[in-house]
Amino acid sequence: MKPPPLILASTSTYRRELLARLGLPFATANPAVDETMLPDESPEDGALRLSQAKARAVADAHPSALIIGSDQVACLDGRIFGKPLTHPNAVRQLQAMRGRQVNFFTGICLLHAPSGRVHCRGVPTLVTFRDLSDAEIERYLQLEQPYSCAGSARSEGLGIALIARIDGPDPNALIGLPLIALCDLLRRENVSPLQP
Repeated sequence: MKPPPLILASTSTYRRELLARLGLPFATANPAVDETMLPDESPEDGALRLSQAKARAVADAHPSALIIGSDQVACLDGRIFGKPLTHPNAVRQLQAMRGRQVNFFTGICLLHAPSGRVHCRGVPTLVTFRDLSDAEIERYLQLEQPYSCAGSARSEGLGIALIARIDGPDPNALIGLPLIALCDLLRRENVSPLQP
C-alpha cells in the first residue's frame, strides 16, 4: 500500500534540509500560525500546542497527507525567549542567557489528516551558553542576524560559537526538527525511510 503524501508544515529552510536527510519525498506548506504563547502556558505546553496547530493549519489543503508540525520555545528560569524579531531584543536575550543553561524545548506533531490521528512528542535540549562579552554578542548579531530564531541562537550557523555545551536526546532538535522522534512517529503510521 502506498503511503500518504508527506507534508512539512513549515517554511524554514533548516527544517526542510533536516527532513530531506530521511530520503522521503515531501512537500512544504506555510502554516501561518500565530506563535504567541498563551497566558500561563508552560514552554513545553506551548511548543506542543503550536506544533499541533501548525499541522492542523494545513490539513484542509492536504486532506490525504501525513503532516509534520514543529515548534520550539526557549526558556530560562521560567522566562520564555521567543523569536526576538529586532536587534535590541536579540541583544537583551543573549545578554540574559550568557553563561547560563537554557532549555530549548521542541514540540513535534505528526497528523494523519484522513483520520485526524495525532502523534506528538516533546524533545528538550539543554544549551549552556558561553559567558560572552557585549562585543561578542554584537559581532554575532551583525554577522548572523538571527531575528527569527527562538532565543536568538542559530546553532546551525555562527550561533554554534555562542554555545559551550549541548545536552539532549536528539542533535537535530536544537535546529528545530527532532528527526529521532519523527522517525518514531512515522513508524506509528507505517512509514520508514528504511522500508524497501
